[in-house]
Amino acid sequence: MDPHQYCQDKAAASGSSFYYSFLFLPPERRRAITALYAFCREVDDVVDECHDPTIAQNKLDWWRSEVAEIAGGHPSHPVGQALAEVAQDFDLPAEQLLEIIDGMQMDLQHPRYPDFRSLQLYCYRVASVVGLLSAGIFGYQDRQTLKYAHDLGMAFQLTNIIRDVGEDVQRGRIYLPIEELQRFGVPAEDLFEARYGPAFDELMEFQYQRAQSFYRKAFEQLPAIDRRSQRPGLVMAAIYRTLLEEIRRDGFKVLDRRTSLTPLRKIWLAGTTWIRA
Repeated sequence: MDPHQYCQDKAAASGSSFYYSFLFLPPERRRAITALYAFCREVDDVVDECHDPTIAQNKLDWWRSEVAEIAGGHPSHPVGQALAEVAQDFDLPAEQLLEIIDGMQMDLQHPRYPDFRSLQLYCYRVASVVGLLSAGIFGYQDRQTLKYAHDLGMAFQLTNIIRDVGEDVQRGRIYLPIEELQRFGVPAEDLFEARYGPAFDELMEFQYQRAQSFYRKAFEQLPAIDRRSQRPGLVMAAIYRTLLEEIRRDGFKVLDRRTSLTPLRKIWLAGTTWIRA
């Protein structure tokens, strides 16, 4: 199978909002960002779909060796082959690809986080690093754009955490920091038993406001000179912030359901944001 077609199929099948942010890119940049996204999906699926921690660890170790082969030019996996091809034109340091894997490994080792500071390391590895790599693929002239990409990645991951509280609990993971659960008086049992209440609402409003603060901080740091080149990130932000507002409007009913936007709405948001950016 053609490696880039494999990555394209992987991205399309995921139904992720990321896919819609790639639609208007020129072909060479679209191939690169799709290969990066497919890599993220592959290593994330290892943790989410493999129920034996030992097997999951072995698979992540295999992907570490595959990253070394990407750098050496001899990968065996279609995603690795696609990344090796685009790495000639776009800077995709092996160290950052490995850091993404480090983030996925944290899911095997840390089902809970004591405070937001410890959670930030996880968010940095699984999302901000992806943001930094993506910014390079999209192209930038001002290094200030990397600060924007870092904080936008953080905002995306915090949005994911809010959306997926119920699903993550079913996998035995709670990303809401223990300190904050205690501060708002929400015992972990309430999450496992999908119990809503005023305390949970206040906790989730706090999570919402923090995510929004990272979006605002990111936008403030995006230099005007790079705004057009970074439009895919702005498209993604439009989709994710709309999703975040929908979750809030629904009363943060995230313990027993998953809020999502329709593909048609995502395409509309992508198109209008691309034109206006």
